Amino acid sequence: MNGQNDIAVSVTNLEKRFGAFTAVNKINFEVKKGEIFGFLGPNGAGKSTTIRMLCGILMPTSGEGTVGGYDIQRSGEDKREHRIYVAEVLPL
Repeated sequence: MNGQNDIAVSVTNLEKRFGAFTAVNKINFEVKKGEIFGFLGPNGAGKSTTIRMLCGILMPTSGEGTVGGYDIQRSGEDKREHRIYVAEVLPL
């Protein structure tokens, strides 16, 4: 595998605003297939909001993202059924 075929998740300038509040501020990252990816940050950093956008639960204000080759802004309900969202907080 090489090129775009080995990318499982791609995010470019992804942003989510709620009125004047910016919850996710133009983030960029890629996760390759088979890669273990940790998404860490303090409370209120936008982790859950980002995951909700990637799952199709929230629409981004701007930016682009793909999950499994599906565009997060253009994929319909039929594509969302292939996504799983499990949130867990691990004690430190």
